[in-house]
Amino acid sequence: MVCTPIDEPNGKGNHREGFIISDLPLKLRDFPEDERPRERLLNMGAESLSNHELLAILLRTGTKKESVLQLSHRLLQTFDGLRLLKEASVEELSSISGIGRAKAVQILAALELGRRIHKLVYEERHVIRFPEDAANLLMEDMRFLSQEHFVCV
Repeated sequence: MVCTPIDEPNGKGNHREGFIISDLPLKLRDFPEDERPRERLLNMGAESLSNHELLAILLRTGTKKESVLQLSHRLLQTFDGLRLLKEASVEELSSISGIGRAKAVQILAALELGRRIHKLVYEERHVIRFPEDAANLLMEDMRFLSQEHFVCV
């Protein structure tokens, strides 16, 4: 992939600056420093990065044929975004070209840390007065279940 700088009018009197990425292999070090995910995270904060950029930071390296950004983008496309990625097994992840067992385990560990951090808020004592209170309590664990479940609170 080749990254070609552009500077063109955007129709509003301003110029749009950025990069056109072609299909030839491109290493992350070939990107301008301010366009690299790690540097963008340091300069602008994690919330300014896309999901595939955050995933690229976790993966660290791509393959001979694709950059880590291309690999992370393809991984998210394969699993239809984060929703199905969070349910993937090591075998499913490592079946993707460029993702070995070590990277698959790193991804699953990061997802599990995210789940645990999210649950920290819910470990406080809960008072249920309305159906909405029960839904809020159980929704995170049940949101993506593929089958209906009956739960007693």
